[in-house]
Amino acid sequence: MSQRLITLLEPIVEDLGYTLWYLESVGGGRNAMLRIYIDSPNGIDLEDCEKVSHEVGAALDVDDEGGAGYTLEVSSPGLDRPLVSAGHFRQFIGERARVRMFAPVAGHRKFAGVIESVSDTSVDLRCDDQTYQLPLGDMAKASLEPVFED
Repeated sequence: MSQRLITLLEPIVEDLGYTLWYLESVGGGRNAMLRIYIDSPNGIDLEDCEKVSHEVGAALDVDDEGGAGYTLEVSSPGLDRPLVSAGHFRQFIGERARVRMFAPVAGHRKFAGVIESVSDTSVDLRCDDQTYQLPLGDMAKASLEPVFED
């Protein structure tokens, strides 16, 4: 996602009392969608999403010089929230995550395990009885893996 868009939207979301967790652009042309994931210590409900959608939509309308059409979607990151930055991973050390890599690491592209430690450039993920050091820049997709207890 473009840094310009993050720079535009992050202060708006924070002024409303939320954290901008992640931005995602899906599709293109008439099917373009901008998904904004917001978070809060108190959780996110429909009213929160509506409030952010209204303010962000207005800012995007003012900023949009070309009049490009898009659908705006605002939601909570959910239980299986995307993990994009080192900061995201740090918040969940000790929790389970799923990671898909662009290039294989130790012969594997898909990993599921516990986040052990995080540096600015990599994540140590414990899968069964082995720990893999996964470079953040080589991750295609990563998310928390919700654990439901009986």
